[in-house]
Amino acid sequence: MNLNRKQFLQAGSVMMSLPYLEALGNQKKKEIPRRMGIFYYGTGMNMNEFEPKEDSVGSDYEMSPTLKVLKPHKKDFTFLRGTYLNYGGGHQGDYTFATGAPGTTSSGIVNSISMDQVAANQIGSQTRYSSIQLGERSGTGYGGDLETLSWSENAVPLAAECDPYIIFNRLFKATSKDENTSLDSEFQKQGSVLDLVFKRANNMKKSVSKSDSQKLDEYFTSVREVEKQLQRSIAWSKKPKPKLTAADYKQFSASYKPGSPGFSYNKYAKMMFDLLALAWSSDSTRVASYMVRRESSGKTWDDLKASTSFHGLTHHGNEPKKLAELARVDRIYMTHWNYFMTKLKSIKEVDGNSLLDHTMLAFSSSMGIGHSKDRLPTVLCGGKALGIKHQGHLAMKKNTPLSRLWETMLHGMQVNVPEKFQDSTGKIDELLS
Repeated sequence: MNLNRKQFLQAGSVMMSLPYLEALGNQKKKEIPRRMGIFYYGTGMNMNEFEPKEDSVGSDYEMSPTLKVLKPHKKDFTFLRGTYLNYGGGHQGDYTFATGAPGTTSSGIVNSISMDQVAANQIGSQTRYSSIQLGERSGTGYGGDLETLSWSENAVPLAAECDPYIIFNRLFKATSKDENTSLDSEFQKQGSVLDLVFKRANNMKKSVSKSDSQKLDEYFTSVREVEKQLQRSIAWSKKPKPKLTAADYKQFSASYKPGSPGFSYNKYAKMMFDLLALAWSSDSTRVASYMVRRESSGKTWDDLKASTSFHGLTHHGNEPKKLAELARVDRIYMTHWNYFMTKLKSIKEVDGNSLLDHTMLAFSSSMGIGHSKDRLPTVLCGGKALGIKHQGHLAMKKNTPLSRLWETMLHGMQVNVPEKFQDSTGKIDELLS
């Protein structure tokens, strides 16, 4: 029996873009959710002014000029000295940042599941969206500078969204009766297509080689996952989305994409961080990734008042003027991060702790300074209620794999970590109480 490849792939991919959903039963006592976010700053930072002094370690360390922007939260984050990305150092480091895989190679792109999706695959069924991906641009950027940090277990990049208006509506806009009717019809159609896929593929399996049969089994696994997503989507479509304040709806009432007329990056950064706070506090998702600054960005934002692109500044040639400007721009980005931490601290959970205490945030880059793959600007924030014990300035062994931090965060999320996880040599015990 001949099976049209285009039909087969179309049928199998019908629901791949939908969130990983599952309705929850009524619970008398609901445990406070564990949340996690990873963030990427392309092309690194001026580590000469970001990194604390080597001999000033521990909780009472002397903050560097750039980290001083975060002084109000000194007890709520740890700078990790010595982190290293084996395949980092170049402008393709965004591919390997959250996966530890080779990424871009001479024979093509080789990747694997990103650390955030390890968590999303295990806990994503508990929320409307298993994870959300934010970026400076929408899409994946596959083949060039990435727009996303997230990769599925089949090494498929998951598209990011850059417009706060679209993200907000996706998370919180209520669907009308007509839309619900349309969804019901679409769900029925999707289910019929999946049934057809299984029927045709089962018939085909009877007359193919052993090798092709194995490939079909792998495909069946993917389609079964799609079927599970469909069932979760049906269940969640019947549940109302969270209701927010009028001020929230007003803030996100119109499109505000980067580069639009009158665009202010300072305003935009706060909107994106506000969205993450809303997504977590409403338990719409528990896992997020955000490509804050793309790799090799050929531009800058007007209100950062930089003399050239951020990428251009990183090619400073040790020129004092460029280094100083690079550090100044770094500190602007840290003012946005300070806003974010303040926002999460202001939201209280039922146990008296803050949303920040119940959320782990980590940011870094695929390079340090001068396109190095070491001296990464790696910081872990929050998570005290999840067992994170902050160290202030934690000096680790030189070339400590960044994946050790990822493994530590997954441990804090209480998810199962593969026995061999990326190039990690184990979680960072100093960070766990």
